[in-house]
Amino acid sequence: MAAVPVDRQRCSWAGSDPLMVAYHDEQWGVPVHDDRLLFEMLLLEGAQAGLSWSTILRRREEYRRVFEGFDPQRLARWGDRQFAAALADPGIIRNRLKVAAAARNARAFLAVAEEHGSFDAWLWKLAGGAPRQGRRRTMGDVPAETPESRALSKELRAKDFTFVGPTICYAFMQAVGMVNDHLATCYRCSELGGR
Repeated sequence: MAAVPVDRQRCSWAGSDPLMVAYHDEQWGVPVHDDRLLFEMLLLEGAQAGLSWSTILRRREEYRRVFEGFDPQRLARWGDRQFAAALADPGIIRNRLKVAAAARNARAFLAVAEEHGSFDAWLWKLAGGAPRQGRRRTMGDVPAETPESRALSKELRAKDFTFVGPTICYAFMQAVGMVNDHLATCYRCSELGGR
């Protein structure tokens, strides 16, 4: 990631950790239309459940290595050997249910992509084709879930995804730019279309 300016006002969650600041400045809230990156973020947000985002972000490269570069074709073919190897790998959070969800979600992801041409096309159609502008003033104004994240969770569960509850879905929506929840005081808010 590029060097990040320290003199800009950011969302408070970015803190001063260079990795978190770079993620805030370069990725969070930026609309994503690449299926592989959408899949990566969906798996990482599921892995984050019950943990801090910084914990997952610090292990992102290890997740990328263990989860086959977040290639859904490869993950969908995982068997007992790959599952056991992932559970034994100290580079990731070794939660049996979350690791099993990676392969299951890969199969569901591929089914959605096949049915709709791409996961991106399906996802952004649900979002109305454009990011929603949160227009939040304080971190207290940012919800943990919304009617839209509950609807996305319901759709994903119906398509056999797991670790896609409404809170995980809202974090995913924020991460991939379906929602611009940068605070109004944050320099990224206006850069991403907020006022």
